[in-house]
Amino acid sequence: MNSPVFAMGVSVFLCFIFCFSSVRVLAQTSPVFACDVRSNPDLGSFGFCNTTLGINDRVADLVKRLTLQEKIGFLVNAAGSVNRLGIPKYEWWSDALHGVSSHGHGTHFSSVVPGATSFPQVILTAASFNASLFEAIGRVVSTEARAIWGRGQETPGEDPLLSSKYGAGYVKGLQQSDDGNPNGLKVAACCKHYTAYDLENWKGTDRYHFNAVVTKQDLDDTFQPPFKSCVLDGNVASVMCSYNQVNGKPTCADPDLLVGVIRGEWKLNGYIVSDCDSVEKLYNSQRYTKTPEEAVAKSILAGLDLNCGSFLGQYTEAAVKGGLLVELDIDKAISNNFATLMRLGFFDGNPSKGPYGKLGPKDVCTQENQELAREAARQGIVLLKNMKGSLPLSSTTIKTLAVIGPNANVTKAMIGNYEGTPCKYTTPLQGLTASVATTYQLGCSNVACNSADIDNAKKIAAPADATVLVMGVDQSIEKETLDRVDLLLPGQQPLLITEVAKVAKGPVILVIMSGGGFDITFAKNDSKVTSILWVGYPGEAGGAAIADVIFGYYNPSGRLPMTWYPQSYVDKVPVTNMKMRPDLANGYPGRTYRFYTGDTVYSFGDGLSYSTFNHQLVKAPKLASFPLEEDHVCRSSDCKSVDAFEQHCQNSIFDIHMKVQNTGLISGSHTVFLFSSPPSAHNSPQKHLISFEKVFLNGKGEALVRFKVDVCKDLSVTDEVGSRKVALGEHVLHVGTLKHSLTIRI
Repeated sequence: MNSPVFAMGVSVFLCFIFCFSSVRVLAQTSPVFACDVRSNPDLGSFGFCNTTLGINDRVADLVKRLTLQEKIGFLVNAAGSVNRLGIPKYEWWSDALHGVSSHGHGTHFSSVVPGATSFPQVILTAASFNASLFEAIGRVVSTEARAIWGRGQETPGEDPLLSSKYGAGYVKGLQQSDDGNPNGLKVAACCKHYTAYDLENWKGTDRYHFNAVVTKQDLDDTFQPPFKSCVLDGNVASVMCSYNQVNGKPTCADPDLLVGVIRGEWKLNGYIVSDCDSVEKLYNSQRYTKTPEEAVAKSILAGLDLNCGSFLGQYTEAAVKGGLLVELDIDKAISNNFATLMRLGFFDGNPSKGPYGKLGPKDVCTQENQELAREAARQGIVLLKNMKGSLPLSSTTIKTLAVIGPNANVTKAMIGNYEGTPCKYTTPLQGLTASVATTYQLGCSNVACNSADIDNAKKIAAPADATVLVMGVDQSIEKETLDRVDLLLPGQQPLLITEVAKVAKGPVILVIMSGGGFDITFAKNDSKVTSILWVGYPGEAGGAAIADVIFGYYNPSGRLPMTWYPQSYVDKVPVTNMKMRPDLANGYPGRTYRFYTGDTVYSFGDGLSYSTFNHQLVKAPKLASFPLEEDHVCRSSDCKSVDAFEQHCQNSIFDIHMKVQNTGLISGSHTVFLFSSPPSAHNSPQKHLISFEKVFLNGKGEALVRFKVDVCKDLSVTDEVGSRKVALGEHVLHVGTLKHSLTIRI
């Protein structure tokens, strides 16, 4: 249930699993549903089956009826049945990272529903910078999940704000019930992997043994914000703790991180679940406790409610009998689990009588859902290079198109990991062939490209009106348990690209399919490579979306959600070093666009369009005053910053208005980024994203984009001990090449 990390950067790991209330009970002639009073009127006497009671009252009634052994059965993902109370087995574990997946134990495709809509992998959807799209995909996924019965590529990238908006938007789309019940759940989403989870298996260090040493400052301003937003803004039903340790403590046994932050500070309305077998790992792999019973006790007392795996089922009873736990500790944990099941409607009887009872196979893989998958891929594709006269190609003037590369005719590689069975595939070759006549050569037998068939590739490129090279990687190079160790395209891919480009008659379009960035400086600087597209893992309709962009049916608008570093970065930044901020004295350049001080191949936010866009500042203040008490120490001494306390932050919001103009003839979407460069206090970022808006503009059209900026929320920074501070002095706001100075004073 984990995610692959790309060795050359940091990503904010925010992935998703989900639960829903339908359940299949095997070895029975007909399904059994909890509290199905219509089929078994005797169940009506149980308070937990009384839907007129509040959830807390129903949960309390259920818990008091269970024996200790029965309670323990509800601490694991394969929850046990209680026949005397009419409760069937329940499987918590289903995956829905970018469409309903078959990786979890709770979802199964069949001849009735053979597949589900497979959207682009998260990293590409994030590249759209379209918050409404994040939520729209979530709504489709939850509908298909109900009808069927949260690693670099799996993440929204390196920026905490983008990851936060993605997480909250996708969670809302997944969870919001269709009947208007604010406390009801369509599915229960889970944000993972909490926290500072940035390594899978890199040069002999694996996720089961890794201790992430993270400063309080880095933890609170980089790794925690997306999870905080998941809980506070998305109202997510669950958070999953990770395998790794953070500063010497396994995350699933750290009371400060679980009961202290998630449930205490953020007020999670739901349950905390372990990554699969992580409680077992903290005992067997990390040797954090002397006995398995101690591992169970430490985890439950830290705030863990549910174990993905069987470890709690095996050792909790002994932990209670040994005095390490009391039964009340078990009651607290399962109460959080039961409350979530109540919100899902699991204890409301036959789900066919509920709000989603009419959903079925007809609601899966609908034409509308499949078109949304294609649209999501189109919105995320990033145009990185485009020389004059290259893209878009004309389907009327291009008579022959050479298509070359190991990813040119792939299917499963397009949908990345944590995938399901898609409705159908459209490969890049199929998408391009739908518009023009094509010739095709693999060039390399696979993405490792240990040997390249350069001669045959050159033969079809030389006479073609244009050439498309579809290169990159797949799950054999980057996936769960496998980190990349360099930033170069594998094997002889660079040689194949260069040699084909030399002989090509027409434009050469390089398409990179991957979850992370590459050092493709050779192609960026090669005048024969006229265009470069990054397409992530674009999902089931990826080939059609790629063709839509190449032939100009869609004007590209995606922006990179992560930095593409040069290969030299590998030698300077070991994945085991979690420091975000640079240490130039020791040759450490820092991580992500917010702190990295070195050269880049491509930068966070890069992306071209077939149009050009201008920005004009219409409204923005030059001065903002920060209200402080008359006796505040900063009124009599020179302070570099002030605390972003709630009492200081009232009336601290101001407006920024930007006029955005499409100066080209081609209509298209454009993402307006608002960055801030704060004064140099508390090792603050050199710049950070504080807002973004995506607007659609017709050719020669214009629009007014409005930002509301909260001084305390948007312009504050995290100090060395994790507190939010507003730096006094000059803040520089950036939109494109436009800069505006704002002075904050007391």
